[in-house]
Amino acid sequence: MERCATRLADGRELIYYSARDAARAAVAVPDARVPRAAVAVTEVRHDPLGGAPVAYATHRQDRTHLPPAEECPLCPSRAGRHTEIPAADYEVAVFENRFPAFSGGAGRCEVMCFSADHGVSFAGLGEERVALVLWAWTDRSAALAKLPGVRQVYCFENHGAEIGVTLTHPHGQIYGYPYVTPRTARALRAVAEHRERAGANLYDEMVAAERADGRRVVRESAHWIAFVPHAARWPYEVRLFPRRRVPDLAALDAAARAEFPGVYLDLLRRFAGLFGPGAGSTPYVAGWHQAPSGIAARQREDFALHLELFTVKRGPGKLKYLAGSESGMGAFINDVLPESAAQRLREVHA
Repeated sequence: MERCATRLADGRELIYYSARDAARAAVAVPDARVPRAAVAVTEVRHDPLGGAPVAYATHRQDRTHLPPAEECPLCPSRAGRHTEIPAADYEVAVFENRFPAFSGGAGRCEVMCFSADHGVSFAGLGEERVALVLWAWTDRSAALAKLPGVRQVYCFENHGAEIGVTLTHPHGQIYGYPYVTPRTARALRAVAEHRERAGANLYDEMVAAERADGRRVVRESAHWIAFVPHAARWPYEVRLFPRRRVPDLAALDAAARAEFPGVYLDLLRRFAGLFGPGAGSTPYVAGWHQAPSGIAARQREDFALHLELFTVKRGPGKLKYLAGSESGMGAFINDVLPESAAQRLREVHA
């Protein structure tokens, strides 16, 4: 695999990844646009009652919103139409977000384009391309984790208009948070308390319990297990764990990496077929939970890398809205039993 980095006209970093020695040719094409002045300013405030940070990035109000396909900023550049990707073709490309949620040395935000093909979805990619994406996720996670203003790295994809996607080109994002996210902080506390109380790893016991029960397991292979969690918050929610506990993507072994593309594509295609023909695309969020940087060695060792995949769709034409209870009190009420969700996902022809 090949990795080549360059700079866009305004100084933002752009990196091409290729499985076929195409990155070197892509990086040779310069950004022909006139540089724009940087306007990204982010402020992070702390909520004393909620105990969580809140980021303010007012420049994002002006970000590109659902442009027509011929004006997509993530497609390759062509004569008379220059985009964020100067090359005429690419396999996987990563660049610093022009409208970042975090900036100025306190965190970093990147965009990852999974394909130059505007009309393909992640579920429509081949296994070779998914392997390249996994390598790029791993490479960028390691690079961002080393930055002094980054505490936690989150690679994720938002798919579907119902999720709030503003660009329909197949892409995801990588956030380098300047703090440990509230959800991860809660998980770290729970894992530490369980270690002190029971002398065992909470993640390991959770995965073992799901395997023993079996009712919520969607897919199991030699190196991965996917299940609907016992207390799922979303109508259809799956967590994908490597069978060998590791703290982050960089720690995955070669066997788990080799098996991941087939397992993940199977899950995405099951999600796509959840509601049957004519129901339209299934919107989803998929993201990697990795151990934060700068935490104690014991905490890092106890953390378990996993991918979370969920949809806000609860039935044909029906969405799960985060209304009063969820938005106001953070108290989820689910309309679908986890056992029923897992059974449905097993039944879908991937």
